[in-house]
Amino acid sequence: MEFEQILELIDRVSKSGLTAFSYEADGVKLSMEQSEKTVVVQPMTVVQSAPQIAEPAKAYAEAVPEEEPLKEGNYIKAPLVGTFYAAPAQDAEPFVSVGDRVKKGQIVAIVEAMKLMNEIESDFDGEIAEICVENGEAVEYGQPLFRVK
Repeated sequence: MEFEQILELIDRVSKSGLTAFSYEADGVKLSMEQSEKTVVVQPMTVVQSAPQIAEPAKAYAEAVPEEEPLKEGNYIKAPLVGTFYAAPAQDAEPFVSVGDRVKKGQIVAIVEAMKLMNEIESDFDGEIAEICVENGEAVEYGQPLFRVK
């Protein structure tokens, strides 16, 4: 199981109604429990040596920042986990900038996931008040990408 897959499992268990989850395959055992919206990742028992899996999981758990309260406005959120791109190509102008007017259904960005480019559309009519992520930044499911007022 790859590190990204472990992170995706943690995210999905956190957002689901599950209170416990266990996975075991290829000598890797992963158990997670959730209580009061907190995901607890128990130490993995590895039959075959795989220190590259245990170390990143620990580092990720320590590096998760506390969430800031959202500012007033509507948010266009990431519909999937991937890499955020503000423009259709490296040398192209961004789809939108702060202050631009957008209409519902207008393409505002791209999120690349598994080498597929997914166009992100505005869910609202309004003005781009804030771009919440940097170009090329990894984004999580449900993470705010733009604030529209």
